[in-house]
Amino acid sequence: MDPSLSHVSVEEIESTLNQVAEVKAARVVASPEGDIQEIHILALPTKSPKQLVRDIESTIMASFGVPVDHRKISIAQLGADVMPPEPDVSGPNVRARIVSINANVAGVHAAATVVLEIEGEEYTGQASGPASQTVRTRLVAQATLDAVEQYAHGSFSFALEDVAIIQLGKERTAVSCVILVSPLGEQAYAGSALVRQNDKDSIVRATLDAVNRRLGFLTAS
Repeated sequence: MDPSLSHVSVEEIESTLNQVAEVKAARVVASPEGDIQEIHILALPTKSPKQLVRDIESTIMASFGVPVDHRKISIAQLGADVMPPEPDVSGPNVRARIVSINANVAGVHAAATVVLEIEGEEYTGQASGPASQTVRTRLVAQATLDAVEQYAHGSFSFALEDVAIIQLGKERTAVSCVILVSPLGEQAYAGSALVRQNDKDSIVRATLDAVNRRLGFLTAS
């Protein structure tokens, strides 16, 4: 049996449950003794009922220290037609073309230069840092992002979360994770490219794979 709700009101629990992202309405039914008998949830269809039940249990436990039997939670999900359409942030079909990639090491320092062609204009991105193997890999991706930022005219910026060459089965593959920082907040994107010519080429292609579909949005009015 669930502990008594003497220290918390039904209204407080309902108010807390209504703050869960998928929940549109919550109704808690308690016995005269103060035990939770039923919890009825009206939710958006963005998460499975099983996962939502776990979220409801966790929310009540974390907020009020009251464990709830999952069998007392019923979920009614709205139809998919009530979901607002996702905004189209792809913008015009704009893609970057690789013009050149240069990377060099001078003593303990390394530098990378990537030239991209976007909508008929060339943009040169540069990055430099210590000449370790890991940093040299990152510099190529950072130079790629620097070129894209120039195309975006400073309205957006990118942070390189990570980039690496990994083995997937028989194929060596470059993977890149990029954070797009805009006035609306942060969004992570990932891209990949099989190694066909050389590591530097695949790193640039993987980084562009992460951001190419957003290029039109970057400068869309």
